[in-house]
Amino acid sequence: MEDNFSNYFNRTGKVAREYLETRLDLIKLQAAGKLSTALGLFFSITMAFLLFFFVIVFLGMVVGFWIGEMTGSFAIGFSCAAGLFVLLFAVILVFRRQLIQRPLTRLLLAELVEEITDRDDQSNHIHNQPPPVQSQESAGYSFVPNEEATENTMKA
Repeated sequence: MEDNFSNYFNRTGKVAREYLETRLDLIKLQAAGKLSTALGLFFSITMAFLLFFFVIVFLGMVVGFWIGEMTGSFAIGFSCAAGLFVLLFAVILVFRRQLIQRPLTRLLLAELVEEITDRDDQSNHIHNQPPPVQSQESAGYSFVPNEEATENTMKA
């Protein structure tokens, strides 16, 4: 009898250990998936900002040379281009919430919501299944109290 208990506990311990190892592996895989999604989004946004930065720099050089050609002084041309950059920086600083923070927040939230809905669609959670159809009798709609119960309730 003691052998059965010790054998049972050994097997249960082994199953519990395997369950914990499997659960840990699942958590690692889920974390890796979320990290890869976040890093992909981060690198794509970084690349877009770098491309935007280079476009702005080269446009600034074009504007500086153009104004320099028009005025005959490259110092004035590049000073005007720098002034335009300062003005652009001030506009971005004032409207940073509307121009940068809100769109990035919406983008991140859209990614997270899409990932959550994809995961829920793939799972068989109870909230993803249609509610069971109940008949009127099983739902309690056909219950009519008898006269004795009604009279006892009225007396109290």
